[in-house]
Amino acid sequence: MKPLSRIATIVLPVALVATLAFRAFAPVTIYLAGDSTMAPKEANKRPETGWGEELQSCFDPAAVRIVNRAVNGRSTKSFVSEGRWKAIIDSLKPGDYVAIQFGHNDEKVETPSGSSPEVYTENLSRFVDEVREKDATPILLTPVARRKWSDDFRLVDTHGKYPDAVYALARKKKVPFIDMHRNSERVLEKYGPDSSAALFLQLKPGDSPNYPTGVADNTHFSPLGAREMAGIFVDGIRQMSFGLRPQLRSCPARP
Repeated sequence: MKPLSRIATIVLPVALVATLAFRAFAPVTIYLAGDSTMAPKEANKRPETGWGEELQSCFDPAAVRIVNRAVNGRSTKSFVSEGRWKAIIDSLKPGDYVAIQFGHNDEKVETPSGSSPEVYTENLSRFVDEVREKDATPILLTPVARRKWSDDFRLVDTHGKYPDAVYALARKKKVPFIDMHRNSERVLEKYGPDSSAALFLQLKPGDSPNYPTGVADNTHFSPLGAREMAGIFVDGIRQMSFGLRPQLRSCPARP
């Protein structure tokens, strides 16, 4: 055997082993597909915080990578039409996860991006199938609650049929499911009508240069609210049997 051939017989197997080892220890990715309640925020929108921004600190970064593809104002319909869903599917590798949370904008059926509960369900079903085709795992999430209280201090549900549609689809297709809607309602009820304002983007004039006249937003979160919502997701993962649970670590404290 020529010397060069001998080198090749050694180098090629070593390179193959190194490649396989890299794949074995490469971080699993959790892609986040959703709307503004989950999405990363620009500096000129702070202190508004998407709950997806708080997730990475809850996982071992050497084992799990969070890729937040959620975008303000998107529905299941517009997320597809703008190519955002395809970008996630094209990036998936076997063993990855996709956490899917829409509803806030789908329910605005009078707008171009709105979807009826039936179309919403069809879109989510497509998402589930396409993730599974890539040997990845979909996780269906109901939309998080808005802060809306009745005159007798009861939390008002603003999402109608959409959370039930997610739940029904998760049962039908046996998809991992986290009920962000009901659990976020429990968080708001724990804080109460007044104190729950601290979970949302609620600022007085002069509190932030980004909102010089103040803001009273009962949909989007403060950093505290984002941590609370991320905690719901993490608690849901802890209750599941798949591979993400061993990669969890303690999240920053939630007061």
